[in-house]
Amino acid sequence: MNSYLIFRKNSLSQVNGALLDLGTPSNISFMWNFGSLLGLVLLVQVATGVFLTFHYAANVSVAFDSVIHIGRDVNFGWLLRYLHINGASFFFIFVYIHIGRGIYYFSFKKKMVWISGVIILLLLMMVAFMGYILPWGQMSFWGATVITNLISSIPYWGETIVFWVWGGFSVGNATLNRFFSFHFLFPFILLVVVVAHLAFLHQLGSNNPLGVSSSYDKVFFYPYFILKDLLGYGIVFIIYFTLVFFYPLILVDSENFIMASSLVTPIHIQPEWYYLFAYAILRSIPNKLGGVVALFISILILLILINVNSKFNSTTFYPLMDYYYFWFIFSVILLMWIGANQVEYPYYFIGQILTLFYFSYFFVFFYLVYFWDTVLSS
Repeated sequence: MNSYLIFRKNSLSQVNGALLDLGTPSNISFMWNFGSLLGLVLLVQVATGVFLTFHYAANVSVAFDSVIHIGRDVNFGWLLRYLHINGASFFFIFVYIHIGRGIYYFSFKKKMVWISGVIILLLLMMVAFMGYILPWGQMSFWGATVITNLISSIPYWGETIVFWVWGGFSVGNATLNRFFSFHFLFPFILLVVVVAHLAFLHQLGSNNPLGVSSSYDKVFFYPYFILKDLLGYGIVFIIYFTLVFFYPLILVDSENFIMASSLVTPIHIQPEWYYLFAYAILRSIPNKLGGVVALFISILILLILINVNSKFNSTTFYPLMDYYYFWFIFSVILLMWIGANQVEYPYYFIGQILTLFYFSYFFVFFYLVYFWDTVLSS
C-alpha cells in the first residue's frame, strides 16, 4: 500500500512538473500557442475518427454509400464527419505555422525536438493521404492512383512495391482495406512520437522571440500560459465551428461527391490543398523519378537545418535572412496555387522557378548566417 502511495505521489509530481510548474520563458508570444493547439486538434481527430469507424465500411461496393449513411442516418454523424474533414485542414495550417515559427526563431538548434517534429510531419502527411481515399469518390480514387503509381519510378523494386500497396494490379478493394487499416493505426503511432517530441521539448526547454538564454527569466506554465492557450483555443474553435456548421465542405473537391469510377477520369486531378506545394514541386521536374525524389526532399530538407551553427538564435538578428524568409513563405503559398492549376504554360514555368527558389532558400540560409557571423560581426 505504501509503495502504491509513493508511486502515485511520484506520478502526480511528474505530471505537475510537466504541465503546471514547467518553467517557461516569460517573453514567448502567441506564436508558441500553435504547439498546444496541434495537440488539441490531434485529440479531436483521433476521437472523431474512432467514432466514424463504427459506421464506415471499407469495401468498394459500399464505402461511398456508408459515408452518405454516416451523414444522413447516424445521429450527429454529419457533425463527426465535418469535424474530422475540417480538422485535418486545421491541423496542417497549425503545423505549417508551427514549422515556420521554428525556422524563424531557430528552433532547429534543439536537434531532437526538430527531428521528432519532422517525423511527425511525415507521419501526418501519410495519415492524411490514406484517409483521403476512404470516401471512395472520384478524386479519392484517381488521386490515390496517380500518387501511388509514382512509386513505380523506383528502380528495380518500384513495380513490386506498387503491386503490394495496391494489393493487385490496380487501385481496388484490397487497396481500400490497406489504407483504412493504416489510417486507423498510424494516428496512435503519431501520438507516441508526439509524446517523445514533448519529452525532448521539456528536457531541452523552449526558445523565445529574442533568441537569448531564458534560464534566468522563466515563469510557471500555470496560470500564465495555460490562460493564454485557453484564449487561443476559444478563438480557434469559433472559427472551426463556423466552418463546420456553415461551410463544412468548402475545402472538399466537387469531384469527390461522385462515386469512384475507373472508366471516367477527372479533367484535373489534384490532392488536398495541404499537399499542393509538394505536388507543384513534383510536377516541375520533367523526369518521373526526379520528381518523386524532389517531392520527398522537399520535406526531408528541413533536417539539414540542424547543422546550422549561429551566434544568435533568431532570424531577427539577421536582417538579410529576415527579408529572405518572408519571400520564402510567399513562394510556398505560390507553389500551392501552382499545384492547383493545370500543367501548362505559364504555370509549369513559374513552378520550376519557385521550386528552385524553395530549395535554394535552405542553402542560402547557411551562407547568410555564416556571412553575417564571420564577416559582418568580426
